[in-house]
Amino acid sequence: MAFPAYGSDRSAPRAAELREAFATGRLVRAAGAHDGLSARLAQEAGFEAVWASGLEISAAHGLPDISLLGLAEHLAATAAIQRSVTLPVVADCDTGFGGTVNAAYTMIRYEEAGVAGVCIEDKVFPKRNSFVSDGQKLLSIEEFVRKLEAAKSTQASSDTVLIARTEAFICGLGLQEALNRCHHYVDAKADAVLVHSKEVDSSEIISFMRAWNRRAPVVVVPTTYSHFSTGEAEEAGIAMVVYANQGMRAAVTAMRDTWAIVLAKGSTAAVETRIATVTDIFALSGMDEWLDIDR
Repeated sequence: MAFPAYGSDRSAPRAAELREAFATGRLVRAAGAHDGLSARLAQEAGFEAVWASGLEISAAHGLPDISLLGLAEHLAATAAIQRSVTLPVVADCDTGFGGTVNAAYTMIRYEEAGVAGVCIEDKVFPKRNSFVSDGQKLLSIEEFVRKLEAAKSTQASSDTVLIARTEAFICGLGLQEALNRCHHYVDAKADAVLVHSKEVDSSEIISFMRAWNRRAPVVVVPTTYSHFSTGEAEEAGIAMVVYANQGMRAAVTAMRDTWAIVLAKGSTAAVETRIATVTDIFALSGMDEWLDIDR
């Protein structure tokens, strides 16, 4: 395990690494995380980046993803993720936690934490998770462009990647609206766009990519169109694929199953061979490295 990288000076090269991957067309696979341990597991698995997931961070607090948590809680979780891995970390910053000045402050604080990228979406604050069936509302293009420009105005490092996320497909507004918005966002100096879809297949994403003509890097989140492969993503010219919540969903299933067995059997004996050892947890949390410092 690589020793944790504390401080933005040690993590600055990660933003350059992400930007270089986007520039050269190398597909980046990002895994969702909500804390240091889930981020470590993503790095151990071989992902190229970590996505500090708004859904996962909210759920880890026992809350729904509807803007109940503020910048402080999301930033604290993202900072823990950043400290725990050596991979580029992209922060899911929802709407930028408020209005235009909030988006500017979001950029300042997340850059201080050393993230490689900041993603802000074009929904009205307070937002609802994209998979909530109603209440999805978008800002006007002009209002969101002002947010992007404000975030860019406070950006300290030229390597930090600002990702503008459009929810046009989520709101049922179609291909032309998604394209129009993303063109305006790139004009406002967004470094990449995230195009979200909740269709059960990748048709909306593929139609967008065919019309987009690779003007700027495109990020996708194939939560509902789960059969979409990395090979298909590369063929379409996509820059980053984000598996935003599968890790937490897997952990929920595993914990439910484990606790059900413990209660049914009256002891943990039946699960001990199926779960991580305490030694494994020590290794993931860097026990030996910290004890070496103490010595």
